[in-house]
Amino acid sequence: MSADKPHPDLRDWIELADSLGCLKRFQGASWDLEVGALTSLACREVANPPCLLFDEFAGFPAGWRVLTNAFTHTALASQILGMPAAIGPTERVKAWREKTRQMQLAPVRECAEGPVFQNVRRGSEVDLLAFPAPRWNEHDGGRYLGTGDIVVTRDPDSGQVNVGTYRMMLHDRDKIGLYISPGHHGRIHRDKYFARGERMPVVAVFGMDPLLFVAGGEGLPESMNEYEWVGAVRGGPVEVVRGPVTGLPIPAHAEIAIEGFVQADRVMDEGPLGEFTGYYASGTRPEAYVQVEALYHRDDPIILGSMPMRPPADYYHVRSTIRSALVWDALESAGVPDVQGVAYMPSAWLGMLVVAIRQRYAGHARQAGMIAAQCRAGAYLGRYVVVVDDDIDVNNVDEVLWALWTRSEPADSIDLVRNCWSTGLDPRIPPEKRGRRDLSNSRLLIDATRPFHWREQYPRVANPSEALLASIRTKWGNKLFT
Repeated sequence: MSADKPHPDLRDWIELADSLGCLKRFQGASWDLEVGALTSLACREVANPPCLLFDEFAGFPAGWRVLTNAFTHTALASQILGMPAAIGPTERVKAWREKTRQMQLAPVRECAEGPVFQNVRRGSEVDLLAFPAPRWNEHDGGRYLGTGDIVVTRDPDSGQVNVGTYRMMLHDRDKIGLYISPGHHGRIHRDKYFARGERMPVVAVFGMDPLLFVAGGEGLPESMNEYEWVGAVRGGPVEVVRGPVTGLPIPAHAEIAIEGFVQADRVMDEGPLGEFTGYYASGTRPEAYVQVEALYHRDDPIILGSMPMRPPADYYHVRSTIRSALVWDALESAGVPDVQGVAYMPSAWLGMLVVAIRQRYAGHARQAGMIAAQCRAGAYLGRYVVVVDDDIDVNNVDEVLWALWTRSEPADSIDLVRNCWSTGLDPRIPPEKRGRRDLSNSRLLIDATRPFHWREQYPRVANPSEALLASIRTKWGNKLFT
């Protein structure tokens, strides 16, 4: 597959990554910790980490593989969003905003058959333990088949289908955990079924086009079908097959899929799992699980894994692009003028959001900070929102910290907002709050812009001008940079 064509399944994505020089293969690594440690090591110590494809697990058939870091490399992050491989972060956000303005949702194409049905297991034939699901971190409570997964549910009231990404811990050959944090659409669906005294039908997929994984983790509006969103991004419909057990749509080219049901009175201990915050914050507790009634997989199936780790992790470049664009859109929709950039800080991920503006009036920076902190895209699990002037590159941590140090004054530049939207995965929620199920936190809004009413008198920046730097690059760049 060439780099400029859609990628309908995980195998095409692996082929693309290989063609771009962004794939490394490992044979004989252990599913028990080694896959996780190698994935983590690549993210921490390799500049622009490649995809990692693991094969030949002891005790499992050769060809039953695990792929991690699917779009950690910036070239792949751009490619999955349909953009040039070499585009920079701010340009990628701007290009994504432009692309989404022109996108039209693409209805799914329902097929009678698909490669996912190459192998069908029902009832006593179901065996989830047959797959080399990793134990990612040393203190995890078990093996997690579902990290880079999608979970398909349906709202019992509206019939709206949702595709979400939730963690799924292996319990037994036909039982797999399903932890969904409060506020997410799958959790809302589950609670509605339970309130009715009904079991919730579920489809879960453990290897598929990575763009479906992106969609599942993005928290798209409730009314938007994630399959149709993927079709819009890709430029062609997602092919699905109807699940024989649940009637829910399954990606036709999926590697591994299950159908089953979740019941309120059937729970098992779930966790702990080292999560995307970099902590074991949620512990072990009873959670509803999926009683699996059917298992489907392709020949030589591939698990898509997303290593839960301290950020930045595999999803950062893609999800930061999408969420930054959503926050930017929300700011403009709320009437905030002259937004020049939006970015999440890599090591803080959802915890630190930076907005650059060209100041137009007193209160402009506070307005931008307040809205960025509480709009849907910016509200979940945040802690700090920093507003900077337009001469600061929001993707440059050093520049942001310099602005924070030299343009903010703690006595005047900080606002605190309490009781904001967080999650049980938040490591900073105290035990007493967690015990009463108060999963809220606070937001610190920092105005790191030049004070508006005397900004013209603010000391001049001591830096070569862009015009001078451009001339120096032209005259001396070959000597300096080679």
